[in-house]
Amino acid sequence: MRLGNQERNNYVREHIESATMELFMERDIRDISINEIVDKAGVSRVSFYRNYEDKEDIIKTHISKLILDWHEENGERFAKAKEKTGNDNVMLSSLFGFLKKHENLFIVLKERGMFYLFRDSFLSIYGPKPEYPNGIAYVAAYAFYGICGWIEEWVNRGMPESEEEMMALLEAMQKEEKK
Repeated sequence: MRLGNQERNNYVREHIESATMELFMERDIRDISINEIVDKAGVSRVSFYRNYEDKEDIIKTHISKLILDWHEENGERFAKAKEKTGNDNVMLSSLFGFLKKHENLFIVLKERGMFYLFRDSFLSIYGPKPEYPNGIAYVAAYAFYGICGWIEEWVNRGMPESEEEMMALLEAMQKEEKK
């Protein structure tokens, strides 16, 4: 069976990403060579550089895909819940669950000093956009950096709380703010 250009490129990207993530979960990215990645993926160095700038780009792409897949699976539910309740708590609860599901990855990112890759991926999807009017951009930045601060501190502490416990803490804080 002969693959078309798009299928071949998807195949190459999937194998490079899979190989990189498997190696990254075992050891620091600085200790992984491009040759090791392409050998494990069964592709050429040219294919690597045709698709990625560097090793970090692969990890950031992987994280972005995870986030986008999570949102795609739940986005409609989030919108309906927000319309009904006026808050994003359903989305936040699901976000904590998503993070807990991928706890090993986020702990490894923190341990390797690379948690910024999650923050950058999350920012590109949910953070303020240049086209937003100033007021909306400021509110989006406030919300984005606030929740990122919660997430980062949770990861720094080893993610000991469950998604339900994180939501209980967040809801308690929200109640205090209303007083």
